[in-house]
Amino acid sequence: MRTVLHADLGRIAYGPALALQRRLHALRREGWIPDVVLSLEHTPVITIGRQGDEGHILAPPEELARHEVEVYPVERGGDVTYHGPGQLVLYPILHLREAGLDLHRYVWNLEEVMIRAARRFGVEADRRPGFPGAWHGSGKLGSVGVHVRGWVTLHGLALNVDLHPDLFPLIVPCGIAGARAVSLSTLVGRPVSVAAARDAALAAFADVFGANLLPVDGEVVARWTG
Repeated sequence: MRTVLHADLGRIAYGPALALQRRLHALRREGWIPDVVLSLEHTPVITIGRQGDEGHILAPPEELARHEVEVYPVERGGDVTYHGPGQLVLYPILHLREAGLDLHRYVWNLEEVMIRAARRFGVEADRRPGFPGAWHGSGKLGSVGVHVRGWVTLHGLALNVDLHPDLFPLIVPCGIAGARAVSLSTLVGRPVSVAAARDAALAAFADVFGANLLPVDGEVVARWTG
C-alpha cells in the first residue's frame, strides 16, 4: 500500500492554491517529495480549462465583481468550472507511473472517489460517457479536470457539497447547454458539511487508490515550496 501525504488547507483563494500545486508538482517530478493530496475549499472562482469557451461564463463582469468571483485560465482539461465555499476540492499530486495508472484509469478513479463519497450519504451518482465527473438525475454533482506532465498530476476533483445555489447559473457546466449543478445537501435534504464530505471522500480515495493517507500540516507543505 502506497503512502500518500494529505494536507487540509481549509478555505483558500485560487491563486495561492494554484501556485502551491505547481510547486509541489515540480518537487514531485524531481523526486524530492512523495505523493500528496490537498483538500480544500476555494473562495469564489471560475476556471477555464484548455478546451474552455469563455462564452460559457454567463455572468457579465460586473456581476462577477459583485459576487467577488475571480476568473483563471488554467492548464487542466475540460471547459468552464465554478469553485466556491461549500464545495470540496481534492488536488492529488501523484506520480501515475509509480502508482501503475494511466490517464484513463486515473480519471475513472477520481470519479469513483466522488461516487463512493456520495453513496456514504445515501446518494447514488454515476458517470456519463464523454463528460467526466459525477452525475445525478438532478444534475452534475462533481467535476474532474486534470493535467499530467512528467507522469505527475495537477488539479483534480470538485464535489458539490452545499454550494450557494445562486452561483450555479454563472456558468454552463461542462459546456453542456441546459446542464444543472446540484449539491449533496440538496439531494440528501439536509445540510452536509464540507468536513463530513471530506472525510468520506478521503476514505474513498484511500480505498480506490490503495493508499495509506498520512496527515501532514498544511503549513509544513507550504514551507516545502518556500
